[in-house]
Order: sequence, then C-alpha cells, then structure tokens
Amino acid sequence: MFNKYLVTAFVAMVTLFSSLVLAAPVDTYVFKDKVTEIRFNALNKELRCPKCQNQNLADSNSPIAADLRREVYDMLQQGKADMEIVDFMVSRYGEFVLYRPRVSSLTYLLWYGPAGLLIIGAIVVVIVLRRKPVKNAQKPLNNDQKEKLAQILKHK
Repeated sequence: MFNKYLVTAFVAMVTLFSSLVLAAPVDTYVFKDKVTEIRFNALNKELRCPKCQNQNLADSNSPIAADLRREVYDMLQQGKADMEIVDFMVSRYGEFVLYRPRVSSLTYLLWYGPAGLLIIGAIVVVIVLRRKPVKNAQKPLNNDQKEKLAQILKHK
C-alpha cells in the first residue's frame, strides 16, 4: 500500500532528526576533598536559579544556572566560606536566590505571617464556639414540670 520510497524517506527523516537531539551537558568538577564536594552540592541545592521559577541550581539546566554552579565551584576552590558565597549571590541577584530567605524587616511577614494567621484563626474559632448556644442545655424546671416530676417519682 505504501510506496517503498515514502517509507525510505520517512526512515531517513526520522534518523536525521533523531540525531539532532542533544543531551544536556553534565557538569564535571574535581574537588580537592569530600567536604568541599558536599559543600558544593549543599550550596547548589540551597541557591535558587534566577531564571527558573522554582528550581535550585543543582536541578536547573538553564545557562545561568550552569554559570552560577561554576561560580560556586570557583569560589569554593578559592577557599571562600559558605556565607561569603551566599552573600555574593544575594548581593548580585537579591533575596530571591535563597530558598530560605533571611529574617529581616522585608521578610517578617513571610516568616511570621503563617503563625499569625494560625493564632488569629484559633481566636476566631474560640469566640464563635463560646457565643454559640449549646443545643442540649438543661433549663430549670417550671412549677408544672416540678409537680409532674414529683407525681412520677411518687408512683415508682
């Protein structure tokens, strides 16, 4: 049914285009010791890619993330402390680059807002429950009810 030339052309096109697929480059870094490698991995997981919405440097394939991983590697090789590297990244890209922003006047709402909302919610629940009348509350008996009760108790 199919023309053999069409099938051959299709196979050739698939082969041609499949060879154009590129794999993402893999960063390979050589560390002087295991501690530096652990610090490198921890920093890359702690720092957010400025281009990506919600990926850290370790997970991102963007060119800026690759540059920042190389920058972190170079700073570690220079003997810089983790805080120096984080401070450099924050000064360059702002607090957005941190997954856990520092507590400051700009981030109080971020850090303490959820706890404040939880406390306000608990207060509202307590107020609503206290104002709500209890359905099965016992009311005092009136005189007629007291007499009926006395009669019932006499007969038993």
